[in-house]
Amino acid sequence: MTFGARMLKTGIAVTLALYISQWLHLSSPVISAVAAIFAMQPSIYRSWRYFLDQLQTNTLGAVLALIAGSVFSNEPIAVGLVCIIVIMICLKLKMGDTIGLTLVTVIIVMEASGQWQFALTRFSLSLIGIVSAFLINILLFPPKPKMQFTGQIQSTFNQMSLLMRTAISDEIKENIFRDKKRALEDSIKSLSDKYKLLEEEQKKLKRAKFSQTRHLVVYKQMLNTLRKGREVLDAVEEHYFQSERSPELDTYFDQQLEKLIKLHEHVLLKFDDNLKPSSLDSCMLLEESDDFIKQVLEYAAEQPENRLRLSIVASTMYDYGYQLERLSRLVEHYHKTDDEALWLSWLKR
Repeated sequence: MTFGARMLKTGIAVTLALYISQWLHLSSPVISAVAAIFAMQPSIYRSWRYFLDQLQTNTLGAVLALIAGSVFSNEPIAVGLVCIIVIMICLKLKMGDTIGLTLVTVIIVMEASGQWQFALTRFSLSLIGIVSAFLINILLFPPKPKMQFTGQIQSTFNQMSLLMRTAISDEIKENIFRDKKRALEDSIKSLSDKYKLLEEEQKKLKRAKFSQTRHLVVYKQMLNTLRKGREVLDAVEEHYFQSERSPELDTYFDQQLEKLIKLHEHVLLKFDDNLKPSSLDSCMLLEESDDFIKQVLEYAAEQPENRLRLSIVASTMYDYGYQLERLSRLVEHYHKTDDEALWLSWLKR
């Protein structure tokens, strides 16, 4: 995990919650700090959604805990039973993300054993923490998943480009290659999480802008293409070096990977509108991929024991090229087509 704005904002939200609790002369201010930690979210939409959900589940949990505390006092078995009931209710309401903090509220309220004023103070502390986190999240360095996604796309591609260009030539030390490949996988996973945030906001907002829909379609394909590129690296590692090859075949595979990564680079530049209209033709490269598959199968036919492994690697590379060609077409439509219905249909694919 790297240091970022969310870490900084969590610390500030905790500080704010503690100061407010002390200013209001509330006992046990640490409860508000715990609530602030739970409530910090990675996007504005999630912050608002979490705030509303926590307001509902915390209120419900506090009421149940207060009633149970009045009847059963703070007996451990009673606390456990109320926690189970609250978990069931949260899941039924599809508010599973709020369970942790709601249970904290239940436990601290039941500690009051039916004392209304004491329980209300504890409940107020939880709300102070939630509100503090919400305000800090939207006012200080508000989350911008779109900017983070676009910036990370390029850095992730650069990671994959180095690995792809050296996968066949085997120039990088094995331990270094393995570490860089693991870092690539982590980057793609991080991109997937950021895309989910973008998609979530797109689906939940009642009036999403058309430009957001177009961006989301292209971003989705960018992510799919990176995943296919990683699958190529997996196939090379698992199958290519386990088969017998000639130096000419190594050169042939290496050249094909170089063409694919070059196309990928061109498509990203085209998306940023940095290329001339007469740039690399993706359709032509796909035709070359057909020829590449045929040549590999002809070579493999001469050595049947290597056919399966080489065919797996070649087909994975072909699939990567196909996804690149699709991304290229989407980018072209992105700059030319304003048909909203068309983009919405692509988004659902």
